[in-house]
Amino acid sequence: MFTLGSVLDNDFKSTIEDFSFETEFSTNQLMLPNIEKPFEFAQSIIGLEKDLQENENQLMFHQQKKEERKERALIKGYKGTTTLAFIYEKGTVVAVDSRATSGQYIASQSVQKVVPVNEYMLGTLAGGAADCQFFLAHLGRICNLYELRNNEKISVAAASKLLNNILYSYRNYGLSVGSMICGYDTRGPQLYYIDSDGSRLKNSLFSVGSGSPFAYGVLDAGYRWDLSKEEALDLGRRAICAATFKDSYSGGTVKVYHIDENGWVKISDDDASELWYRYEEKEKKKK
Repeated sequence: MFTLGSVLDNDFKSTIEDFSFETEFSTNQLMLPNIEKPFEFAQSIIGLEKDLQENENQLMFHQQKKEERKERALIKGYKGTTTLAFIYEKGTVVAVDSRATSGQYIASQSVQKVVPVNEYMLGTLAGGAADCQFFLAHLGRICNLYELRNNEKISVAAASKLLNNILYSYRNYGLSVGSMICGYDTRGPQLYYIDSDGSRLKNSLFSVGSGSPFAYGVLDAGYRWDLSKEEALDLGRRAICAATFKDSYSGGTVKVYHIDENGWVKISDDDASELWYRYEEKEKKKK
């Protein structure tokens, strides 16, 4: 006996049996790109990746060899110097050595590590000689233009801030500058430290360079605010002399400058070795 339900059920079963999932959705078949030779296409892709990897390895190898040759060929520019400046009751004392080094070699014994900015302001060199000389000379031009435009001299604080802004704009460019801006203006004696990392510090005493720890030892032992002019000049001279004796990157001559309300003046320029033996003789006579 046939009913309407049995007829519909049989028709549904026959429809399911007629539809084959294997025609398009079979999991036993490998899905390949629609190309003529899929196997050769896959091999070409794998070969291309291998070639790219080999080329990358070769580039890294040649780059490494290039860096090694460059390192062997160039003199390592280890920089060393000793510069100092301090403020006391009657003005500012600036003292520097004159040796320039390039790696283990002494490049010069007569470097001018004090650069005049104007007649009331000096800048010192520590780091890369070319970097320091260029930017301090550039600062001098800016300060002279300021004086011509405004009919007054620029303050030490403003000059140091200008140099700080210039060096900050070149930060991470590989510059090496550690300079002190020393001067006298309407506020009295002023002293700032500026470097190529963007630092700007104000203090009454600074020493910069590889020999600065030895200079600081002498300065800490003898510095007072109420030093006489001769005592202050001798303290700066003695501190640089001690640094040249202990630090192989410092030497040459010891130059001493003094800045007061009348401007800056160069006081002395002594050979570091002769100065050391002179101080030795004084110590022996005291004993």
